[in-house]
Amino acid sequence: MSTTTESDQLTSNWSELTHEILLNILTRLTLEDRWNGTMLVCKSWLQASKDPSLHSVFDLESSFKSRPVESTRWWTPEFERKIDTMIRSVVDWSEGKIVEVRVRHCSDRALSVVAERCPNLEVLSIKSCPNVTDESMIKIASGCPKLKELDMSYCYEISHESIQALGRKCTNISILKRNLMNWLDPSEHIGIVPTSYLNACPQDGDSEAAAIGNLMPQVLHLELRFSKLTARGLALISQGCKNLEYLDLSGCVSVTSRDIENSTSGLTNLKNVKKNNFYIPRSASVHAERYGHWRLYDERFQTDAFRI
Repeated sequence: MSTTTESDQLTSNWSELTHEILLNILTRLTLEDRWNGTMLVCKSWLQASKDPSLHSVFDLESSFKSRPVESTRWWTPEFERKIDTMIRSVVDWSEGKIVEVRVRHCSDRALSVVAERCPNLEVLSIKSCPNVTDESMIKIASGCPKLKELDMSYCYEISHESIQALGRKCTNISILKRNLMNWLDPSEHIGIVPTSYLNACPQDGDSEAAAIGNLMPQVLHLELRFSKLTARGLALISQGCKNLEYLDLSGCVSVTSRDIENSTSGLTNLKNVKKNNFYIPRSASVHAERYGHWRLYDERFQTDAFRI
């Protein structure tokens, strides 16, 4: 006569929960808990974890932010492959219903899959992706026309060509974030971010500004921290994006407070402008030659600093 131990009965009960109950449980868990815990319980839990209703949003940003410091491991090919694999899995499980993706350190490979299979995508955040290029972003522009929010900060292989394609195809983008790393004082990144990547900081600020101003008139929230745009680029943005409500120009040392005041004076909806404070850290003189920013010390800059 066989006997069932209390442990066996508990295991059996957990594995025999209905799909509906399992979904109710899983919706109460964090994304990290689902990936690291529930998928490993048993086959029925794994299957429930793949339900499309759980994958309309894929947000890893909170996990990245919870780490006190950026890790060198995030910049390795192995880590990038893991992120790519997770994205492809979520796209498969969502059955095209995914509307929000917030990740870092993915590549063109994963974004191409998103572009092909996620036509309902509304939010895309891909900060710090050294292997995301114009190739995949142009695909995103064609495949994800419902985009409303886009963050491609610290992605140095993306150029104004991507912004042009996105402006033509994704006419609902109201939040755009195109921030660069602090090239004035890159000490916080040295030893973590590859030096070759820091040296690749985009120089075509005005080209990107022109693409925004000419093709994204619907933008309400714009972040361009440490962009290389000049007064000319800022004027193009102000002329084209008449409904701007929020503008972040922190670290944009090629525009002065007077430039900002002149360019934005006609933006009646503008509620918040973050301006550059023109503080040049001591280490900037060490890094200026490396990054080619001799203009930090030219007569115009030094004169403008007194016009704040």
